[in-house]
Amino acid sequence: MFIPGPKLNTLFASRWKALLWAGGVLLTAYCSVPSAEETNAEDKVADQAPHADSKPATSPWAPDPTPAHPGQ
Repeated sequence: MFIPGPKLNTLFASRWKALLWAGGVLLTAYCSVPSAEETNAEDKVADQAPHADSKPATSPWAPDPTPAHPGQ
């Protein structure tokens, strides 16, 4: 398995390197999650223009309302 970056035994040999690595992970998470304002703006745009052929969202694990075998 190939993981890019430094080896973990050398990374955590120093507390400062460990803190820098953890800071990079936190910064990546912070930059990759959209803000609530962006999410709300996307939801408003989606609500304003509903598609005529769209159906309401249903759970993929919900039981099928029609039986699989018509004779049962």
